[in-house]
Amino acid sequence: MAYLFVHFKEKLTPDGEQVYFAVSKDGLHFESLNGGEPVLTSTMSEKGCRDIEVVRLRGGGFIIITTDLSIAYRMDENNSVNWKEVNSTGSKYFCAWRTPDLINFSEQELLPVSREDFGCMWAPEVFFDEKNGEYLIHWGSTVKADGFTHMVIFCCVTKDFKSFSEPKPFFAKENEILDSHITKIADTYHLFYKNADCPPMNMHAVSKSLYGPYIHDVAFEKYMASLEKPGSYEAPTSYILPDGRWCLMLDFFGCEKEKMGYVPFISDAPGDSNFKMCRESFSFPYGFKHGRVIEITDAEYNKLKEYYK
Repeated sequence: MAYLFVHFKEKLTPDGEQVYFAVSKDGLHFESLNGGEPVLTSTMSEKGCRDIEVVRLRGGGFIIITTDLSIAYRMDENNSVNWKEVNSTGSKYFCAWRTPDLINFSEQELLPVSREDFGCMWAPEVFFDEKNGEYLIHWGSTVKADGFTHMVIFCCVTKDFKSFSEPKPFFAKENEILDSHITKIADTYHLFYKNADCPPMNMHAVSKSLYGPYIHDVAFEKYMASLEKPGSYEAPTSYILPDGRWCLMLDFFGCEKEKMGYVPFISDAPGDSNFKMCRESFSFPYGFKHGRVIEITDAEYNKLKEYYK
């Protein structure tokens, strides 16, 4: 067993908003591949890659999906960004690359998922729905009807990442939410997401059905509220460590400034949401942003290490 972390970097230059790879044998100590340089670089739309997702396909191979947004290209001379404008005009497409082995890639493509009234499409993630034999893609979007001011989680389904159902709301609240992550443990679906406000922090909810309703985890909220700067964490991804513990990774926003980036929160067992921060147990060679961790085989690990050395 080994792990692949696919992510982007937080930089003030466009080369940070591309696709980077890192690997680990224990799920806690990662090393960058390709000399810490991008593995994939976007040439389409805004020429950015943020919020990186990697999916192992049931028929073999993988697909990498990202937003098309580039914040670096939208910065003014003072490195400031008009986020209201980003919410209404940014990330109109998802970028994708297909690959049989994470080494040889197809040409970049733009997935035909968006709706005309979307202001943005953030943080795509994919969950395979075994019951229906299809992939659920979920992400955060604002829409024109509310002035692009209220982000909720939308979704669509696909069997082949070529044709897609019409996007529809998946999970919404009175306040804005973003950065959804779904995993299934035993017969329970776990939904992690970020409240943009009221209060601004990560949340956890559970359901016996993929499409809900989801029950709010009060204890998880209380723990997140106890952290210093609880509103600074986002972009959840989770996986099972080799010793059977459950690792929830949260991206500390502002990693280039505060030298943190992703931080691990670990519970004793899968499904146990009593997470505790374990920052001292984790190492990574540089600040890194919103991505996804998946298990890979030892053979895949060795092949990636050899190719991207």
